[in-house]
Amino acid sequence: LVKHGFLTRRRPTDAQWKDIRFGWEIAKEMGRLDIGQCVVVSNGSVMAVEAIDGTDSTIRRGGGLCNGNAVVVKVCKPMQDFRFDVPAVGAQTVRSMHETGATVLVIEAGRSLVFDKEEMISLANQWGILFICTHHHYWFNKKIASVKS
Repeated sequence: LVKHGFLTRRRPTDAQWKDIRFGWEIAKEMGRLDIGQCVVVSNGSVMAVEAIDGTDSTIRRGGGLCNGNAVVVKVCKPMQDFRFDVPAVGAQTVRSMHETGATVLVIEAGRSLVFDKEEMISLANQWGILFICTHHHYWFNKKIASVKS
């Protein structure tokens, strides 16, 4: 399980902060409805929602529509059963993002697994992908509060 913070060198732009907050809220709602754990957003629009096809497929579907502006958010469902389905990302997640030009990955700290962590971070840094782990959307409210709507 990963801790709260930035895992890569890049930091979000103001527009990316807006999409991060929007994506987080949508992902949490999709989880509440027991649909999936991952969404791809861009410029305030939902590009893809995870279903049975999984995270990598969701990234490919949504990221391919965004011309390099995709934000991928993966969170726990509000009533997540950690015995069976823990949100997870890894090096393959970053490869899928790179293939489609997705630039930001946000996961829930303390509630998500990261496989191949060193390789994942190395690839993300190499390809300019921003990787953030956070506890809850309140963490970036300060950043977003200064962003004009």
